[in-house]
Amino acid sequence: MLLRYIIIYLLRKNIYYSQTHITLFARFFVLFSRDLTFLIGSLGASAVLAYAAPSSPLAQPRNFIGGNLLSALIGCLWRLSINHLDRATAAAFAVSTSIAAMQFTETVHPPGGAIALIAVITEPTLPWANFLYIFIPVLSASMIMLILALLINNLSNYRTYPVRWW
Repeated sequence: MLLRYIIIYLLRKNIYYSQTHITLFARFFVLFSRDLTFLIGSLGASAVLAYAAPSSPLAQPRNFIGGNLLSALIGCLWRLSINHLDRATAAAFAVSTSIAAMQFTETVHPPGGAIALIAVITEPTLPWANFLYIFIPVLSASMIMLILALLINNLSNYRTYPVRWW
C-alpha cells in the first residue's frame, strides 16, 4: 500500500515537471520569437478549480473550456469595437457580457471574467494578434491544463475528474 502511494507521488512530480518543461519550451522556443505570451493571470484561478476542487461544477470540462473560450472571444470583440473610445467602458461591457453569455450557455467559469478583462486591457504587440489571444494563450493553455487535470486527478482512488463531461 505504501509503495502505491510512493509511485503516485512520483508520477505526480513527473507530471508537474513535464508541465514545466512544456511551458518553458513553448515560451522560449516558439512564443518568444513571435513576441507572444503563454501565461495569463486568470489561468492560476482556473488551475485552483481544476486541481484543488475537481468536483466543483465550475471546474468541469464544459465550463472550463467553454467559459474561457467564450470569454476570450467576447473580450476580443469588445476590444475591437469600443476600446479606442474608452478602455474602462469596454472592460466593463466585456466582463458583464461574458458573465451573461456564460450563464446563458451554462458554461460559468469564474476566471472567464478575468479572461475577458485581460483581453480588453492588454494591447496586442502585433497588428494581426487581435484574435490570436483566443487560441494562444487561452485555448491552448486551457487544453493543456485540462489534459493534466485528467491525469493528475484520476491517479487517486479518492478523486475522479470529470464528474460530467458535458
